Amino acid sequence: MSSPHLSTSPCKWVAVPAAATFWTLLLLNPAAASAAELNLEGVMRYASGSDQNSQDQISSITQFSDLQPTEWAYQALSNLIERYGCVAGYSDGTFRGKKPLSRWEAAIGLNSCLDRITEATDELRRLLMEFEKELAILRGRVDNLEAKVGELEANQFSTTTKLSGLATFVVGTNAFSGSASNLRDAANRDVGATSFNYDLQLVLDTSFTGKDLLRTVLRAGNFGTSAFGGAGPTGNLSTLEIAFEEASGPDSLGIDKLYYQFPIGTNFTATIGGRLGQEDMLAVWPSAYVTEPILNLFFLNGSTLNYSKNAGPGAGLWWQSNGWSLSAAYVAATGFLGDSSRGGLGNGNSQSTGTAQLAYAGDRWAVAAIYNYIQNGVAIPGATPFATAAFEVPSSSRTNGFGLSGYWQPEQSGWIPSISAGWGYGTTSYDSDPGSGALSVSQSWMVGLEWADVLIKGNTLGMAVGQPVFATALSGGDSPDDGNFVWEWWYKFQVTDNISITPALFYLSRPLGQDTPSDSSFRQLGGLVKTSFSF
Repeated sequence: MSSPHLSTSPCKWVAVPAAATFWTLLLLNPAAASAAELNLEGVMRYASGSDQNSQDQISSITQFSDLQPTEWAYQALSNLIERYGCVAGYSDGTFRGKKPLSRWEAAIGLNSCLDRITEATDELRRLLMEFEKELAILRGRVDNLEAKVGELEANQFSTTTKLSGLATFVVGTNAFSGSASNLRDAANRDVGATSFNYDLQLVLDTSFTGKDLLRTVLRAGNFGTSAFGGAGPTGNLSTLEIAFEEASGPDSLGIDKLYYQFPIGTNFTATIGGRLGQEDMLAVWPSAYVTEPILNLFFLNGSTLNYSKNAGPGAGLWWQSNGWSLSAAYVAATGFLGDSSRGGLGNGNSQSTGTAQLAYAGDRWAVAAIYNYIQNGVAIPGATPFATAAFEVPSSSRTNGFGLSGYWQPEQSGWIPSISAGWGYGTTSYDSDPGSGALSVSQSWMVGLEWADVLIKGNTLGMAVGQPVFATALSGGDSPDDGNFVWEWWYKFQVTDNISITPALFYLSRPLGQDTPSDSSFRQLGGLVKTSFSF
């Protein structure tokens, strides 16, 4: 019989039909076997290699002197040799691919390949038997995992949105002291009671392409009537970073953030939203003092004038490349109003901030320079009451702010803490002559330290010191007396991956600043325990 064209999968397509044909002729048609002069002894000699024309098993196709890579069946033969080792050649080193093939030779070749396949199958059976118990355990785990995945898929509320949350309880009190007895007694009466407050944040992060982000933050709290939320004579100096209360009142759930962020090309990211914070549009936040800051003013990089977290409608764009970034942002706190006398976008009553930040971030450090144009009416977190009044006067003031901030982190936890530091500077001008004694120049600064894995792995110790925004120059050449130092200390117990308990203390040496009565003192000491639940 002449050699047919070989398939690239000979054992699957050619060999099996050949075997079927051979054994059908042999078993069902003895006459055909007789006509072919069946000689089993000769066949066995051929298979054992004792016949002069026998084929020798080979280990590489290169052993065939009459086969070239250009042959159309070259690759198929190479696969048979390498995978199964069941291709034989003649004793003179040739394959003789064009030589007619007898049924006996086809049967011997097929039998050789089937023997090798049977050996592999038997070895696989032995392995399956040896690891039968382990495979059964693995199969059970896979089945269990598939069931859990199916349950999650059946109960998920969205295929594009992830929900995360943070619930915080704060139990604490504030004590006021000093020689200004009227102020001291009134403050202790109004905001000196022990209070139990809470903050709840629900964050919905949605992505439609895998690279964009639609963020919705729902928030509720009841800090408004406590000193931890800005009540009392010291204003926002003792406001906690976690404090929140919706404008409609305590225990009301409201929209804290709603914005969309998306890439433009490979280096640009744009952000736009109906309610977002200035901080949401900066490519780099230049502080490592973010694990558990207590007072809001210490979270804002020592320059609360420039990192004011002004919130409202806005948009921003940042560029990043090789560690460098440039960010630009605009936020108008009253930009949603249609009455131009009270708000709107891009007018004198927008209560807006325009920000530009240039930053560089390495593996364990970063530094940033920032400029911020602050329109009248913008609330500045972390400023003395005297400075706050100058910024919040409607339609009369504007401030140009400048700041430098940065941080450094050690490679490993130990005695050396991470260090964050920042400084801010602002010049304030007015639509008309304010007369002498009005705020002209202000400054602020802070240094924050964090030690990781203190006493127990996962626990963190931190402290910060600084001066919130205070007047350093007044119009008319008057000398200000607005200075005030603030300290805080805290230790965070990481109870579980999702629960932490943080006792903390903070101290304000002269929170009223310029408004402190002459030859009098007024101080504030706060203590609290904060418990956070993340989910």
